[in-house]
Amino acid sequence: MKSINQRYGKIKIVYLIAIVTTIALGLASRKYGELLPFFVAQNTGDALWAMMVYFGFRFLLVRKSLLIAILLSFLFSFGIEFSQLYQEDWINQIRGTILGGLILGKGFLTVDLIRYTVGILLAAGFDKVVRMLNPVDKMAT
Repeated sequence: MKSINQRYGKIKIVYLIAIVTTIALGLASRKYGELLPFFVAQNTGDALWAMMVYFGFRFLLVRKSLLIAILLSFLFSFGIEFSQLYQEDWINQIRGTILGGLILGKGFLTVDLIRYTVGILLAAGFDKVVRMLNPVDKMAT
């Protein structure tokens, strides 16, 4: 029988793969946005970013409940969005870099809160379904 740490270690790998996949999809949605339907191109990037945040919290807090990951994802995502109301030269210089812009965003948009909500709930729903089909003991074997 595998130890709890080994079982959760395998689950963490699944979340890490989800993070990397979500990042790749998000970058692709930005690069190839003109090939996507307008609605999808306009909304996918932010929803995927929020999904990545959710999977990141699940990776870090694999033993905690899905609800904790959902709440922390909302707190983090909404916190980043509301931080965009703060406009000073030093933080705008960080936002002006590629990585800073991807993490911190550039300007507050109310619609982003909706996009984050959709992304977090989709990720949590997907996570819940996968966990129901593959309980911890089954996933880790």
